[in-house]
Amino acid sequence: MTPKLFKELGLSEDLLKAIDKLGFEQASPIQAEAIPILMQGKDVVGQSQTGSGKTAAFGIPAVEKVDVSKRVTQVLILCPTRELAVQVSEEVHKLAFFKTGLRALPIYGGQSYDRQLFGLRQGAHIVIGTPGRVMDHMRRGTLKLDALKMVILDEVDVMLNMGFRDDIELILQATPKERQTVFFSATIPRPIQQLIEKYSRDPQQVRIEQKALTVPTVEQVYYEVDRRYKIELLTRLIDIHDLKLGIIFCNTKRMVDDLVDHLEAQGYMADRLHGDMTQVQRDRVMNKFRKSGLEFLVATDIAARGIDVDDVQVVFNYDLPYDVEDYVHRIGRTGRAGRSGRAISFVAGREMFQIYNIERFTKTKIQRGKPPTVGEVEDARANVFLDKLRATLQSTDFKRQDHLVERLLEEGFSSTDIASALLHHLQSGDAAPVAKPAREEEYSRPERVERPSRFDNRRDERPRREAPIMKPAIAPARPVPKASAPAKEIKIPQPEIKPPDTGRSRGAETQIEKKLETPHVVSHKSEPPKTFSDEEILKSVKAPAPAPLKSQGDKLAGAIAKPKTSRRTPDGQTRLWMNVGEEMDVKPIDVVNTIAGETGLPGKVVGLVDVREKHLFVDVASEHVNAIISKLNRSEMKSHKLKVKVA
Repeated sequence: MTPKLFKELGLSEDLLKAIDKLGFEQASPIQAEAIPILMQGKDVVGQSQTGSGKTAAFGIPAVEKVDVSKRVTQVLILCPTRELAVQVSEEVHKLAFFKTGLRALPIYGGQSYDRQLFGLRQGAHIVIGTPGRVMDHMRRGTLKLDALKMVILDEVDVMLNMGFRDDIELILQATPKERQTVFFSATIPRPIQQLIEKYSRDPQQVRIEQKALTVPTVEQVYYEVDRRYKIELLTRLIDIHDLKLGIIFCNTKRMVDDLVDHLEAQGYMADRLHGDMTQVQRDRVMNKFRKSGLEFLVATDIAARGIDVDDVQVVFNYDLPYDVEDYVHRIGRTGRAGRSGRAISFVAGREMFQIYNIERFTKTKIQRGKPPTVGEVEDARANVFLDKLRATLQSTDFKRQDHLVERLLEEGFSSTDIASALLHHLQSGDAAPVAKPAREEEYSRPERVERPSRFDNRRDERPRREAPIMKPAIAPARPVPKASAPAKEIKIPQPEIKPPDTGRSRGAETQIEKKLETPHVVSHKSEPPKTFSDEEILKSVKAPAPAPLKSQGDKLAGAIAKPKTSRRTPDGQTRLWMNVGEEMDVKPIDVVNTIAGETGLPGKVVGLVDVREKHLFVDVASEHVNAIISKLNRSEMKSHKLKVKVA
């Protein structure tokens, strides 16, 4: 495809000035294809990878079509998450910079209604919102859609996975039939195709064909490692590559909290992002991350939607995603705007088959990495330390210590011996009295060279504690100690497993190095070292009770609730058995989405969902039992082929 300039797309002078102000000249492939069609008023189904510029592909026509003289809502953009709604709103405001009088308003849960009501009363021309909050305003009568010209659904696949199908249909049904409808999604599964057929008119397909679904500037590597040693491998890779800004993805909120505690305990500046946080907390974390006030953001997939930071160096898949589409979304957070990036995945046990699935789906080969040894990590740390030392020598910003050096020289020590002794103290965690307060010596960790970064000063100000370098993934998260008192070591009982002492002796490092260098899952030539199964560890470690599930909305509240005791199936409903459960990380909302998506039935046909360890029960309307069983037995949930029958 021949590259196109924005000025060749027939845009107004106001838009061209705004685009030029943003520093863009050439349109991306999805922009060059979609913008002319959208400007003609045709419905569009766009499919392209994350980070391809699709926000501007629908944002530019949306701004162009607004008549600022009419103070009514003319464009509605639906997004799956609050973060993505904010990001899209910011992009629209930038594009409308020179279009005087245009008002764009984000509306989403967790934000004050008063602010949103004020913006709607002022006459928001473009409304960007999540389906739940848009429905709230429609019920209140504060959002009128009768003058709507265009409806844009961004990341439709994610919205359906989150259980918003019913809300989306109700919203589309409330809009004028002559509206222009735009769908953008990374993938187009059958449920989305059903929505397209039902709510669009002769849509034009805009699909950017490519050899691979992933960004070519992203280096993709996987490491095979026992679950217990993931944290050790993670910190080694961070140190050996001197990484300063990255996103670490986990599959559960509990693992996010646990990993953040580990990283903070070892001196890294990390924070969490998951669904249990309030909007104020999420905004605070995202602002810190955008302003490089954090090194690492640990997040779940849904919470990370809308993260738009161009200079992310690395994405860690600490837990492999259950769905291959999520892998594409994850690694699209790095290597943006033509920059290079890294995507590093940890593979444990039988997860290797998922790597093969990802390779087939993305048409990309993922290289297998060799875990760095202790010696390699120490060399890398030493090199970083020497670089910092050279910079200090070149800046001559060290003259205030001259009198100490002169005293040692007068006592007969050579300059080489003095320098060697100082390096020895620095590398073993000690510091000169003039360089570090006594308070920090209390928390210094032996045998760890501090990793220099732009956050060194802030990191040094925080008290430090030693963290165990290996810990079962199921262990409950530990709170971060307050600065006023030293951390207390929390020992977790493990069958015949002795946790290494806090000094991180060379012997302990060597043992873990052997575990990392010889993953149990790939050892064929020799007998693998003795390991303990999750069941054995669970016998000695009491996991905390699972948190109660939260509903996605009033309509699904009945389906989400779990029964505490056995009960009879209500009249008019039939109980079905399915071969998926908690082991596959299946949630009640996944069951509702799958039934609604595969059958086209509304979510209200699903009653109570009871998820067990390896299977689940679900109550459905008796009149639809045969259709549901027939459809689901030909489908999948969480990459597992479904088997469904009457319980």
